[in-house]
Amino acid sequence: MRAFHAIAVALMLALSGPAFAVQPDEILDDPVLEQRARDLSTGLRCLVCRNESIDESNADLARDMRILVRERLVAGDSDEEVIAFLVDRFGEYVLLRPTTEGSNIALWLAAPALFLIAFGGSLIYLRGRAKAKPPTNELSADEQKRLDELLKE
Repeated sequence: MRAFHAIAVALMLALSGPAFAVQPDEILDDPVLEQRARDLSTGLRCLVCRNESIDESNADLARDMRILVRERLVAGDSDEEVIAFLVDRFGEYVLLRPTTEGSNIALWLAAPALFLIAFGGSLIYLRGRAKAKPPTNELSADEQKRLDELLKE
């Protein structure tokens, strides 16, 4: 019975992948161009759905962008030219993986830099704690006398 459940769960997980939203009327006759279009579409962000590629999105704008990609490929544009055209038209936000040039370099370097700063701060803190003297639990003579008085009451 456990094997049946394991197989059922594995089958559900295998079938739960992203459903492609490409309509049959969008598909190109040339399989090579269609594959290029699919490859490009998976790297382009749907501007309506945010973090979903245009290949997975059912939004009207994503459909228009898929058709635009296919039109540019049929016109003879290279993959880089299609990407450049879409970036010029919609901005760099359309790329699911932004470039590492220009002002984006600050975004790419910020996370590792902040991690190194936090790691260094943690090391300094832990070394300081290791060198600190442990607190003593001994009472002074006056404190012991006062404690004895309080316990007698």
